Amino acid sequence: MTAKKNGRSRNELVALVARSNGKELPLRTHAEHALSDYFASLNGHRPARLYNLVLREVEEPLLKAVLDYTEGNQVRAADILGINRGTLRKKLRQLGIAG
Repeated sequence: MTAKKNGRSRNELVALVARSNGKELPLRTHAEHALSDYFASLNGHRPARLYNLVLREVEEPLLKAVLDYTEGNQVRAADILGINRGTLRKKLRQLGIAG
């Protein structure tokens, strides 16, 4: 059975949240779900340095996905990410990702 809030199921609420000006926002929805799950798993503990935690958790898969999408082309990847190639190369080195 699905939990209801204000008479709506979680799936219905997710569908509402996933829309902005009539557009689907799947990445935003996934982030909201992940953060909701994270807070639920804290069992009353207070999170610390959440901003840095989220950036650390998201940056590596983001860079890997974009590099995969560009078939390893760092110039195109940097352009897609909105950063210069030098910054991309620095981040790849820091994360130990072969580019």
